Amino acid sequence: MAANNNPPSGLDKEQIFGMAEKEMEYRVELFNKLTHTCFNKCVEKRYKESELNMGENSCIDRCVSKYWQVTNLIGQLLGSGRPPM
Repeated sequence: MAANNNPPSGLDKEQIFGMAEKEMEYRVELFNKLTHTCFNKCVEKRYKESELNMGENSCIDRCVSKYWQVTNLIGQLLGSGRPPM
């Protein structure tokens, strides 16, 4: 079967642009949730120093890593159509 070398039509371009826009919105929302969740969990409410201390840094590293692992797992489960474990 020969490959279709036709450029995308106007409707196809709109659909592609719409999908890209939704993906960007999703990624911004995901980043904002991750930032908010890990900041609230790991950073002391009363700032004592201008920079993160070692404990806060470690907490944020673990929090971000777990957040991405869970997000990827959920994406895989939703993509596969399998029910959760």
